[in-house]
Amino acid sequence: QVQLVESGGGLAQTGASLRLSCAASGLSFSDYTMGWFRQAPGKERESVAAVSTTRGGGLTYYADSVKGRFTISRDNAKNTVYLQMNSLKPEDTAVYYCAAQSRGRYWNDESWYEYWGQGTQVTVSS
Repeated sequence: QVQLVESGGGLAQTGASLRLSCAASGLSFSDYTMGWFRQAPGKERESVAAVSTTRGGGLTYYADSVKGRFTISRDNAKNTVYLQMNSLKPEDTAVYYCAAQSRGRYWNDESWYEYWGQGTQVTVSS
């Protein structure tokens, strides 16, 4: 049974930092591209960042809205993917989801992701 469990969300002020973690179990973690998505109230879920498998080069991808502020990384030994979020803005407020896909395609297309976490709330106050 595959499980993705996010943690690290919470309340932050504008300009502050948070680090999200996603612990995976029940899958061969190193073989999966890992992504972070978010959904703000009243909006569709959108892609935030992704990291390819180590074998695939550990390439990282970012939405334009978070480039230069967010950093995604993975620790295969711990079966965990991280999202370091710096210089937070009120528009970053959303539920953040971790997701995994084995096909390594279209990192920003949620339909390619096979497994999802339950989400963690991030709220940024102005």
